[in-house]
Amino acid sequence: MVLTPKMAALPPISKTKFRINPLAQVVKISLEKPRKPTLLECFSELKDPRLDRRKRHLLEDIVVLAICGVLGGADDWVSIEAFGKEKYQWFKQFLSLPHGIPSHDTFGRVFSLILPDQFQACFTRWIQAVAIKIQGQVIPIDGKTLRRSHDRRHGKSAIHMVSAWASENRLVLGQLKTEAKSNEITAIPELLQVLDISGCIITIDAMGCQKNIAAAIIQKQADYVLALKANHENLFKEVTAFFAQAESENFRDPAIKYWETTTKDHGRLEIRRYWVTDQLATVEHTKPWKDIRLIGMAEAERTVRGKTPIERRYYISSLEKNVILFAKAVRLHWGIENSVHWVLDMAFREDESRIRTGHAPENMAVLRQIALNLLRKDPTQLGIKNKRLKAGWSTDYLTYLLWGQAGEL
Repeated sequence: MVLTPKMAALPPISKTKFRINPLAQVVKISLEKPRKPTLLECFSELKDPRLDRRKRHLLEDIVVLAICGVLGGADDWVSIEAFGKEKYQWFKQFLSLPHGIPSHDTFGRVFSLILPDQFQACFTRWIQAVAIKIQGQVIPIDGKTLRRSHDRRHGKSAIHMVSAWASENRLVLGQLKTEAKSNEITAIPELLQVLDISGCIITIDAMGCQKNIAAAIIQKQADYVLALKANHENLFKEVTAFFAQAESENFRDPAIKYWETTTKDHGRLEIRRYWVTDQLATVEHTKPWKDIRLIGMAEAERTVRGKTPIERRYYISSLEKNVILFAKAVRLHWGIENSVHWVLDMAFREDESRIRTGHAPENMAVLRQIALNLLRKDPTQLGIKNKRLKAGWSTDYLTYLLWGQAGEL
């Protein structure tokens, strides 16, 4: 692996210093904080899928060029090649590039061959190194279909990616491919296994409201808030009946806790109401669920242009009876839609991507997540789309994203 002068100057991973006090005859030991692995170091264990006789370009060069290209506004292999050629002299300062910038065909072929589970493992290793673990952080998990990744000629349907979003770090923690939205049920436990979620609150919509997923979350020493719908018919009927009865009694039962928030913005008034209870004796179908402690109801009342629709949702949870924490978890779940899925579509044009060959769609999705995380770690008050434009224009800003406060390549 080629190290930049800046990387080479980084401190060693660990170092122990000894200082002797001659009067007290004691040895004081201070340990320096271990250096976090850089992005390139996390990807250094990635296995090269190419035959030796076809390796004209180094794998680490190809990966770095692709990351920088996506940061700088490139959305396909042709534009990544063009980006590399335009900034060749800058890249030459820290990459080997023995045969210049790879062609777009080379980028496409290599990323179609790289095993996605290995590429994803490298991404997860990097995120776990740079993300500050926050106790009690809400981590929504949700899926998104890459609409143009289908290939009808070869009978290939569009791929569906399940992602985990750290709401306070504002980072994508990991993602996993499924062949269809219905397969989220099997993908979510696999994603949970590779993430460090202890002490966090996992929120999932009704598709992931499954007993084995709840058990997997508890096994990882985390809590869950799961949306409940009619896919669990008996439990759903019991929970809705419970709150309907409570409403008919004006929620007089002291075991039911209540919280309300009101926001007004851009001509829209929104009132959110939350109820939770830990009195589950009459809700028989909660018993098979691991460590279930609460059932809850959330009501959203929005007034826009004189119309006021009301929407209710129901939940089960392992949280202690804290309605404010429950409300926070329910509200933050939608952050993955607004801060990840919407941004990927608007700033990265993900739904328009026609990358379809082999493993390339999934690996390109990881490249977008790397770029999104690096751009989000820059506190500049500038939208993601404009940050990408700036990274394409300015090598100083690109350098800052890779080696400055935002991250280290």
